[in-house]
Amino acid sequence: MLIVGGGPTGLMLANQLGRRGVRAMIIDRHSGPAQQTRAMAVHARTLEIYAKLGIAERALELGRRGNAANMWAEGKWKARIPLGDIGKSMSPFPFVLILGQDDNERIMGDHLRNWGLAVQWNTELTGVNQEPSLVTATLKQPDGSTRKIQAAYVAGCDGGHSTVRELSGITFPGAPYEHVFFVADTEATGPMVADELNVYLWRDGFHLFFPMRGKDRWRVIGILPKKLREKDDVTFEELSPDIRREAGANLAFKECSWFSTYRIHHRAAEKFRDRRCFLLGDAAHVHSPMGGQGMNTGLQDAYNLAWKLALVVKGQADDALLDSYEAERIPVAQRLLATTDRAFVLVVSDSWLARLFRTRILARIVAFAMTFERPKQLAFRTVSQTGIAYRESPLSKMLPGLPNGAPHAGDRFPWLQLKLRENGPIEDLFQKLDDTRYNLIVIGQPAPPGEAPGLGDLLSTHVIPDDAHNAQELARVRIPGRAFYLLRPDGHVGLAGTRLEPDAVTRYLSDGGIRTAGSLHRASIARMKSASRLPASSG
Repeated sequence: MLIVGGGPTGLMLANQLGRRGVRAMIIDRHSGPAQQTRAMAVHARTLEIYAKLGIAERALELGRRGNAANMWAEGKWKARIPLGDIGKSMSPFPFVLILGQDDNERIMGDHLRNWGLAVQWNTELTGVNQEPSLVTATLKQPDGSTRKIQAAYVAGCDGGHSTVRELSGITFPGAPYEHVFFVADTEATGPMVADELNVYLWRDGFHLFFPMRGKDRWRVIGILPKKLREKDDVTFEELSPDIRREAGANLAFKECSWFSTYRIHHRAAEKFRDRRCFLLGDAAHVHSPMGGQGMNTGLQDAYNLAWKLALVVKGQADDALLDSYEAERIPVAQRLLATTDRAFVLVVSDSWLARLFRTRILARIVAFAMTFERPKQLAFRTVSQTGIAYRESPLSKMLPGLPNGAPHAGDRFPWLQLKLRENGPIEDLFQKLDDTRYNLIVIGQPAPPGEAPGLGDLLSTHVIPDDAHNAQELARVRIPGRAFYLLRPDGHVGLAGTRLEPDAVTRYLSDGGIRTAGSLHRASIARMKSASRLPASSG
């Protein structure tokens, strides 16, 4: 497996493949990891995946919990939006973690050592030749020489100017926003509420102040005022008077250690797969930074694709399983572009009505809405990405009987605290689910007798005991007293129903391209014959 791009998306994919026993080669044309980055928010769904990878604790150590967002307009404080427990019943990580992309890359890059992997820097993809059974990739090495390698698949995690996308002939429709963004790492004092996100809304745009490690350290992100947008080589000294004017006279910048301006595009690739080449992260979709969704979405792309690639590369599934990556992730990208575009237009529109709404009304509406449980839950599901569902996926199948409101095929299975043994302690179900295999959750009925035919260690079964606490916890998420859920390795529901028939799981997996014992044996023989005819491959 060849992964092109050593940013967060490529690192996540390499780690997920590594822990599933698939060796990958990961290259990047740059000289090393990014030293300064724009992405700052790590959301709950990403932290859930980090927990499975074993790096959540390190992320929490390095980051700051976003306990609240303070909203300011025209230099005056308007509202405080509590965020620290917004998803307290929905995720073990009910908050936004403020952690720079560079720290995320460092954590995942260090974790690659567990699989004996490291990013090969100064190495550039220059050619791709796809054949029915492999890809031949041409690489430009650090010394300027070229070499060819063979890989089963190629993953393009190489950003908005993706070479994999261009070599695959995949178009990238969209356009740049007219606004110019800036990012600055500063030491500053002022009216900002310490250790919390501060959002400054003003007549011509916005500024975001993210707290960073260290005393009075803030990352400031926003859009340049009109008078500076067409100017080359804008400096922070030219910009800072505008920020102070909008944020209040008490704001003082003592130092700016890094400043950069950039344009943002809103684009989505026409497709995410061309035979044996895949697009992930910014190579597949770029959009407004509203909501801090970009980096997290790329990480979710990698998590979605990794378990499918691992099963196919190891001969446990048919290649057709990989078609579901595009079918599931393109709708996510398109919805994200639409919602971030609408939010972005709201906070930058030049119309008098939008300005009035932005500076006089928005903060009050948000603060009022967040005093109610339903809007809080909706906001958390949306921003945290725990609400992403694949209900239209070919891998999602519902059997009759479950009530409306119960978890549906395609949904991320809800976070539950259950007694998993008779008279046992209350445990976190997420911690018990093995995301390298399918998990069958059986409620109010016995587990199928013996192992599901031919599935071996691909399936783990969890029978939920009949218990008063369990009944209350299941009722909270509208799961009836008799039900079953087959979870995919990524925690999304694949198959759901009430009565578990003995062969229901086997039939579902087989229909989805998963190979049972007999077909696995035949596939293994075919792979050995194919390997004997091929030169050495990098995976």
